[in-house]
Amino acid sequence: MEQKLYLYDKRKTTIMATTDLRDTVKDYIDTADVRLLKMIKALAESYQNDQQETFTLSEEQYDMIDKRRASHLKNESQSFTWEQVKQNARKAIE
Repeated sequence: MEQKLYLYDKRKTTIMATTDLRDTVKDYIDTADVRLLKMIKALAESYQNDQQETFTLSEEQYDMIDKRRASHLKNESQSFTWEQVKQNARKAIE
């Protein structure tokens, strides 16, 4: 007997189990026209590409993060107002 894992949201309403979702999607695919199949293919390819992206930091960025973390742990971190944050962001773009 197959076990199904069901998830519940905050209101305790049932959310479809993964196996049920797969079955439902397969049913849609089995009856789909070319237009829907192309959309599903594009969505799947986009998802695959997003999963393969890697994000790397430079040594300088790692050093900056380490320094800021150490400063934060020593309670030496600097606070900024929202206006200062916006100004710094604008300067970084220029």
